[in-house]
Amino acid sequence: MGRLTIGELARRAGVNRETVRYYERRRLLPRPTRAVTGYRLFSDDDVDRLRFIKQAQALGFTLDEIAELLDLRLGERRSCDEVRARAARKLADVEAKIAALGRMRRTLGSLIAACKARQPTAFCPILQSLEADGSANAKRLKR
Repeated sequence: MGRLTIGELARRAGVNRETVRYYERRRLLPRPTRAVTGYRLFSDDDVDRLRFIKQAQALGFTLDEIAELLDLRLGERRSCDEVRARAARKLADVEAKIAALGRMRRTLGSLIAACKARQPTAFCPILQSLEADGSANAKRLKR
């Protein structure tokens, strides 16, 4: 079990020192031991934990969700079903965001197609749409 300084931990995990400090404050990392000199000393397990956090973030999990996953990871009496349920919820969130982005894409495409170049901005359909009341824009985005 290595005794790593914060700089070495950050380097091995591919993050910066401020990220390590932030995760410590969020209690995603356990409290490190201290050397006689006062330096915080981390272990190789902390490197693995940081990599786990970064991988989970890359999949879209929030830090609160990652804290729950870390608890499940360390809980001996927990089941993979609990992790699967959280991953399924995250997938549903991602799919909802993709659908919303698709609606945004279609709306923007329609607005761009309706725009006639070299027309005064007073008649610009894009600007008119943005100035219109929210209900008209909401209807367009729901399509």
